[in-house]
Amino acid sequence: MSPHLRKKVVVVGHGMVGHRFVTAAIERGLTETHDIVVFGEEPRPAYDRVALTSFFEVGAEALSFLPSGVYEDPRVTLRTGTSVIEIDRAAQTVMLADGEEMAYDELVLATGAAPFVPPVPGAELGNVFVYRTIEDLEAIREAAKTAKSGAVIGGGLLGLEAANALHQLGVKTHVVELAPRLMAVQVDDAGGNTLKRHIEKLGLTVHTGVMTESIAPDSVAEISVVDEDESGVLDGKVSALKFKDVEEPLPIDMLVFSAGIRPRDALARAAGLDLAERGGVLVDEQCRSSDPHVWAVGECAAPGGRMYGLVAPGYDMAEVVADALLGGAGTFTGADMSTKLKLLGVDVASFGDAHGTTDECLELTYSDAVAGVYKKLVISEDGTRLLGGVLVGDASAYGLLRPMVASGIPLPENPEELILPQSTGGGGGIQLPPEAQICSCNNVTRGDIEAAVDNGCESAADVTKSTKAGSTCGSCKVQVKKIVEDYFTAQGKTVDTSLCEHFKMTRAELFDVVLIHGYKTFDQIIEAHGTGRGCDLCKPAVASILASQLNGHVLAKENRKLQDTNDAYLANLQKNGSYSVVPRIPGGEITPEGLIVIGEVAKEFGLYTKITGGQRIDMFGARMEDLPAIWKRLVDAGFESGHAYGKSLRTVKSCVGSTWCRYGVQDSVGLAIMLETRYRGLRSPHKLKGGVSGCARECAEARGKDFGVIATEKGWNLYVGGNGGAIPAHAQLLAGDLSTEELVSYLDRFLMYYVRTADRLQRTSTWIDSLDGGLDRVREVVVDDVLGLGTELEAAMAAHVDGYFDEWKATIEDPEKLKRFVSFVNAPDIPDPNISFGSTRGQIVPEVGEEPAAVGRSGARDNQTGPVSLGSSIPIGLPTLEETR
Repeated sequence: MSPHLRKKVVVVGHGMVGHRFVTAAIERGLTETHDIVVFGEEPRPAYDRVALTSFFEVGAEALSFLPSGVYEDPRVTLRTGTSVIEIDRAAQTVMLADGEEMAYDELVLATGAAPFVPPVPGAELGNVFVYRTIEDLEAIREAAKTAKSGAVIGGGLLGLEAANALHQLGVKTHVVELAPRLMAVQVDDAGGNTLKRHIEKLGLTVHTGVMTESIAPDSVAEISVVDEDESGVLDGKVSALKFKDVEEPLPIDMLVFSAGIRPRDALARAAGLDLAERGGVLVDEQCRSSDPHVWAVGECAAPGGRMYGLVAPGYDMAEVVADALLGGAGTFTGADMSTKLKLLGVDVASFGDAHGTTDECLELTYSDAVAGVYKKLVISEDGTRLLGGVLVGDASAYGLLRPMVASGIPLPENPEELILPQSTGGGGGIQLPPEAQICSCNNVTRGDIEAAVDNGCESAADVTKSTKAGSTCGSCKVQVKKIVEDYFTAQGKTVDTSLCEHFKMTRAELFDVVLIHGYKTFDQIIEAHGTGRGCDLCKPAVASILASQLNGHVLAKENRKLQDTNDAYLANLQKNGSYSVVPRIPGGEITPEGLIVIGEVAKEFGLYTKITGGQRIDMFGARMEDLPAIWKRLVDAGFESGHAYGKSLRTVKSCVGSTWCRYGVQDSVGLAIMLETRYRGLRSPHKLKGGVSGCARECAEARGKDFGVIATEKGWNLYVGGNGGAIPAHAQLLAGDLSTEELVSYLDRFLMYYVRTADRLQRTSTWIDSLDGGLDRVREVVVDDVLGLGTELEAAMAAHVDGYFDEWKATIEDPEKLKRFVSFVNAPDIPDPNISFGSTRGQIVPEVGEEPAAVGRSGARDNQTGPVSLGSSIPIGLPTLEETR
């Protein structure tokens, strides 16, 4: 088409929906006849607003949908930081804030929504924020540096996201909600109460059913009166919230409004377009406004008079408009408002008729207050159809249940099995029909997924790229992958085993690639062999691979963001928000001096202590900011990290063996100590456990471990591939009557073979089963050395042993790493007051709701105002094995 015949589409707004319209227009070929100009008011291109809270962890660039700021199609022009202030419908032009005018043939409004700030006196004070853009989060982060406590007004989806942000920034956080429960739109009373308990266990305080009357300033400043009818504006910063019918105000240093959104329809209103009764541009089923050349999509639009506040309906509208501009007949007639997300670490899902508003409907509920799980199904009166439901604490069945609502397929004979704990999530063999919607964000059905496979997609990642299923909120990724794999299996095709959509290779292949090229960072690896920014599947897997090969610290700056919650703080996060401390005790052997130190540390820091099944002493209830001080004491006493938090070697359990037992034929304790010391810190696809029994009576339960050793009169029998857990496995004999030297050689090879070739989160038992030939293949490689890898695998293990260092010792010696372990950014030495302690079974355990003064180091934390010294230590060393024998 000649240039003078080309038409122009102007898009106002470059958020998620505006960006989706542009990509849909490019994919459909609209740019072959139209030029597209996009004006974005924000200073950066569209970014993932759904994952906004992760900005504090990953930064703005990682959230961006268009990091370069330029579309590949040259017929699309993006201008960020540019505001449209007026629409002249008669002239078909828009005016920019700088006075420039631009003509359009078609105008698409994607201006989104603005945060709703209730008309509360004092809302104009300093340190009061909204939660909508990256700029908002930057301002919140700056204020949090000096704030000790803050509140979020709004207990819905956005409010809890904002509360999570404040909590992550180390601010004591309050959630204030006018409704009688959290997430009132999505969940019922029982679900809201379960969610509230989860959140309060993390140290946040929830206030439901309260109305904020006013916001108090930190000082009484002069009030400038504008005229007789206006009282003026208060100066100063927020200092407290005053609630209706509550005498005591709530002291705070900062406030975030996240109480809902309102459509940004000012441009449309000024231009005389028809608006819905409650705001938003009134549009028809093709998202066309009252002006045939003006369209509206996303949160600023009101199809049928209703505003949709989720991204999925906005995406549908964007696709419909792109189709309509090409003469298509697609329509938007409504949207699935189901949601599944993780709020403050809690899985929450709502789908269909969650509140049971259908006439004569029935409800099935399952509640486990101890585990913090609540599930409800709403079913038809005759019990044959699923109408909706609520899931809190465990949303694993969402991928099956939500499509059942849309498809209307019959319920199984015992529908309660869909939510009871023993359910595997398979739904009793329920087969979803082709029209069942799997991805609500992008309106993708099971039939669409299978059609994509028929059209050449070779993996779940290909299907996602083709159909966009799982590309937005990600809640359906597991379901998409399962459908693809099942469909491949039914067709007799080989199932793709790619690590994830970002790496077209298995973990084992990626391990070799990293080894060959010597990569040291995730960025290097994904740039050379992957795509995108990575995900929660590939990042921890790459972190494990790098740790296995480089023996580097998991908190090294370039790789620390790859770690999961436990590795990020070198401790296991417990259900109440505290952490566990588990020093290594090889073979279970410990000196009296070592026991004294553990006892003193547990007493001083108020920790619950427990002897574990792996011959160690667990200490529970540690505050995150106390972890360095605790480990300083333990390291000074000769202890080191037990790696209870990592996918690595945990313990090598032992019986007392020939040293004490009258049946023992070998020194099982000595061997267990040697093996645990040798393999400590070995990062692997999953956790590893070992055991050594001094005779055939098997008191160390060695055949229930990933590797087990049982003494014989002639030496040692080596067993591999055992584990406990949900699917227990018995270890199998790999080789018998081995000398200690042979045993170590074979174990070195076995463990490194596993580390190199197993899939992510694959235990040794399932790894062996997955190999062609199973245990026989392992024996060929490890014992018979048919691949000639024996020397190489042993050398790799030797490199690990030589390069080992204690992660906690290295952490407490590095001021930069210690910066992670603070409760409040502005007052790093003040302990978190939200965790207090009570007594249960004679032990000190964390509780919520008591005064912080109830706990103290040596019973006196309420008197402690100064910082915890990391320089103090107890001069008690752990004697060497030679000294103890």
